[in-house]
Amino acid sequence: MEKKRIVVKIGSSSLTNEKGEIDQEKLSDHVRAVAGLRKEGHEVLMVSSGAVAAGFNQLGYPTRPVTLKGKQAAAAVGQSLLIQSYIEQFSRFSIIPAQILLTRTDFSNRARYKNAYATIMELLERRLLPIINENDTVSVEELTFGDNDMLSALVSGLIHADQLIILTDINGLYDSDPRSNPEAKRLDVLESITDEMVGYAEGAGSKVGTGGMKSKLMAAKTALSLGVPVFIGQGKGSDKLTEILKGSGDGTYIQNNSLSSINTRRQWIAVHSEISGAIYVDKGAEDAITFNGKSLLAAGVTKIRGSFQTGDVVEVFGPSGLLGKGEVTYSADALTSVLGKSSASEKPLMEVIHRNKWVKV
Repeated sequence: MEKKRIVVKIGSSSLTNEKGEIDQEKLSDHVRAVAGLRKEGHEVLMVSSGAVAAGFNQLGYPTRPVTLKGKQAAAAVGQSLLIQSYIEQFSRFSIIPAQILLTRTDFSNRARYKNAYATIMELLERRLLPIINENDTVSVEELTFGDNDMLSALVSGLIHADQLIILTDINGLYDSDPRSNPEAKRLDVLESITDEMVGYAEGAGSKVGTGGMKSKLMAAKTALSLGVPVFIGQGKGSDKLTEILKGSGDGTYIQNNSLSSINTRRQWIAVHSEISGAIYVDKGAEDAITFNGKSLLAAGVTKIRGSFQTGDVVEVFGPSGLLGKGEVTYSADALTSVLGKSSASEKPLMEVIHRNKWVKV
């Protein structure tokens, strides 16, 4: 089998018992399966939930806390318990886990985004096993990933993974809720995620998790847009991940061969960057950047909005509407001075957005 770079996402319900404690038998099953992939020569990275679920019982909560301070306190206790369990279990296979805790800011901030990528790649090159979780202890509500499904999708794109495997307690996506409709049919293979699919996947997750099938579909849609194929399903035994890679997993495969991987810089622009302003261009510039793969030159700029600086990301509009967004080489003030020229021929040949720092909508 071809050697691949694989991200395995494991949810809280797949790691804990009904009391919210780490289920060592479940965890051991996942560890054996990951060790099996590593033995075959694959690069593996885990995105593991379970910190809040593992910790709330230690704090005396009868169920998963709903307040921010309760979640953060539970994560503070549970994260150490979770990684301790992983260290003990993986030591049997001479595998050293490396814990990485991320927040939304680690993706939206360009420098931290690059640092996260460099750290993960260094760990993979040295044959350690990165185990990633959201830093729930310090994350605030408006800056969270929502759930680790989305975190796994973003990490998969960041490291240009060959496969994202989302393990859950449901064996894939159905055309209706199989819990209420015995005639529901599983969708074994998909090429895209539509709004209709997200609609009928509405519903809460388990008592110890935050996500349901909707969150997994949203994550799959994001991963797919970054060129990463996805599997959503379940499995048991040390061969479950190998079987999934072979195409015989118990779940749904989501893959579109026409979508290719996006380089790291463009991923950051497309998914994580904040918009600092807007640039409006004429028809000639629209055609050049949309159809001919050219950089955006100052000669085609007709209007700007906002007070952006060099290196900021702006949206670009043409006669057809929103065209995309990119990282600007010049500030708004510098472009404003150019716009004062009476014709395109009088404008200096300034490269406003290089084609390698541009993403189409």
